[in-house]
Amino acid sequence: MPLTIEQVGERSSAILDEVERAVVGKRPVLEMLLLGILAEGHVLIEDLPGLAKTLVARSFAQVMGLAFARVQFTPDLMPADITGSSIYDQSRGVFEFRPGPVFTNVLLGDEINRTPPKTQSALLEAMQERQVTTEGVTRPLERPFVVLATQNPIEYEGTYPLPEAQLDRFILRLSIGYPSHEDEQAIVAQRLERRTDEVKLRTISSAGELIEMQQAVETVHVADVIGLYAVDIVRATRETARLQVGASPRGTLALVKLARCRAALQGRDYVVPDDVKGVAVAALEHRLTLKPELWVQQIPAASVVEECLAAVSTPSAEDATLQR
Repeated sequence: MPLTIEQVGERSSAILDEVERAVVGKRPVLEMLLLGILAEGHVLIEDLPGLAKTLVARSFAQVMGLAFARVQFTPDLMPADITGSSIYDQSRGVFEFRPGPVFTNVLLGDEINRTPPKTQSALLEAMQERQVTTEGVTRPLERPFVVLATQNPIEYEGTYPLPEAQLDRFILRLSIGYPSHEDEQAIVAQRLERRTDEVKLRTISSAGELIEMQQAVETVHVADVIGLYAVDIVRATRETARLQVGASPRGTLALVKLARCRAALQGRDYVVPDDVKGVAVAALEHRLTLKPELWVQQIPAASVVEECLAAVSTPSAEDATLQR
């Protein structure tokens, strides 16, 4: 029997509660990352070292009962190190394919900008098509499949910025940030209490249940006025004089899908304007190309998205409800 939206909301809340045992005080960030997973998308986590980027990815995989693999991106990493390669078996006289770490449910690409574009591009087909082609053979990836990539926003020496085509494949970009004073105290207290670095988390769901949750999100209703609202926001990014390039139609689709996931997370089977606003910055900022003068002024892309939100007329929640 298919899951109801209420069940999706309940299971999502249980997953977040368990992950929060390991990642203290970051509920909004965890919710946003879960939205990316429910939307069958990939997430780019960009933040300073030591802020639990790897812990977040591993914790979600553990709590959701998903296979997990980690790749440390380095300058000498080759595409075959990710996708896999054929090894000659002398005993049988044949080549045997050995799958790479991409054949998993959750792939953590750690410091993805530290490997050359040739290796970065090895992920493009996997991220978009959910398949890998090596030596002329196409092999599908098991669902669910999520890439959680990390970047360090400092120490750019020896790095390779992600091309726009690959950035656009990430459904959203997140920043975790430092914990508050109280949360950092709680982190220290919990570590002293458990007497080990490892946090043992319970498995709340499974790969099959996650697929059911993703399918249930597709039943969330989007009224015409909400769809038009999302289109207007994205078009505003293309028309503003502060950007060289605005968001693509892929950004519009990502915005709507994340809004549906946000509604489901709250147990609603319909999208309201606040759902669109709540995910707009994370869904769009990494798809924008700023004009050079904004870089000089250190104006972030998030500010431009917020300006576009302020410039677009917001439909009423009643209109969204009445069109159900």
